Amino acid sequence: MEKPTLQGEMIRLRPVRADDADAMWDLVHDPEGMRLTGTTATFTREQIAEWCATISTHEDRIDLAVTSGSDEYRGEIVLNDIDPVVRSANLRLVMRPAYRGRGYGTEAIQLVLGLAFDGLGLHRVGLDVLSINHRAIAIYENIGFRHEGRLRDAYRDGDRWCDSVVMGMLEDEFRAAQLD
Repeated sequence: MEKPTLQGEMIRLRPVRADDADAMWDLVHDPEGMRLTGTTATFTREQIAEWCATISTHEDRIDLAVTSGSDEYRGEIVLNDIDPVVRSANLRLVMRPAYRGRGYGTEAIQLVLGLAFDGLGLHRVGLDVLSINHRAIAIYENIGFRHEGRLRDAYRDGDRWCDSVVMGMLEDEFRAAQLD
């Protein structure tokens, strides 16, 4: 599957490339980002370099770098676990600290939902978000994702446990939101 490039008003989404490795290295070492996404894995520079160089060859996922103005990697948005039979996928977004709160993530989600429903013909896009990530939950709700459930104590938040909020959007809900 050829990975798309998507153009919005503020941002451009393009496939993740090998030269994004340094920026991704910074991203996976951001304490706030790791906390809000529940990331506990550690990575070597070599693993990150290999990931960036090869991720565009994976058939069951689309990893796109969020860029704006320059071609600099500001974050990424991913459709993974793409299942063409069930017509579903999982969505994941993470932005580098300097680019959070500027609307880039919201626009990236909207562009990728257009790709998912109009380009790939999916029926459902789901995600899970940590209950402590109030900003992300508000963004997803505003875009039209609905709460579908909660996984209790699914992640760690330091010494405490944290729930995972399961959210999803169906094709008809996406279409209805486009009419508003």
